[in-house]
Amino acid sequence: MKVAVTYNKEDGTVFQHFGHTENFKVYEISNGEILNSEVVGNGGFGHHDLPGYLKSLGVETLLLGNRGQGAVNALTAAGLKEVPGCVGNADKVVENWLKGTLLRNPNPMCQHKHEHKD
Repeated sequence: MKVAVTYNKEDGTVFQHFGHTENFKVYEISNGEILNSEVVGNGGFGHHDLPGYLKSLGVETLLLGNRGQGAVNALTAAGLKEVPGCVGNADKVVENWLKGTLLRNPNPMCQHKHEHKD
């Protein structure tokens, strides 16, 4: 199974704005353990196309910080499971998620307006 995290390369934390993330850290997991991980760019995609891009990488679940309703809809349409409200070191977040001890922000929705040129 592959799990991705919105990733801040500068400090190794979960990037908090899904649609603006420039990188993802993708983890390959088997039997509840991390086998390996790699940092990948966003493929040049934005808000609505990122879920399809992640799906093409074999990702099944996305751990992320905040996202808006458009991202929720796009993630659902792509068939990705999402675990929003994640904060802190990305590796620790994945480890805690695997253990079932992940603490999350209870309201991980972006509240600001976006200008889209769709």
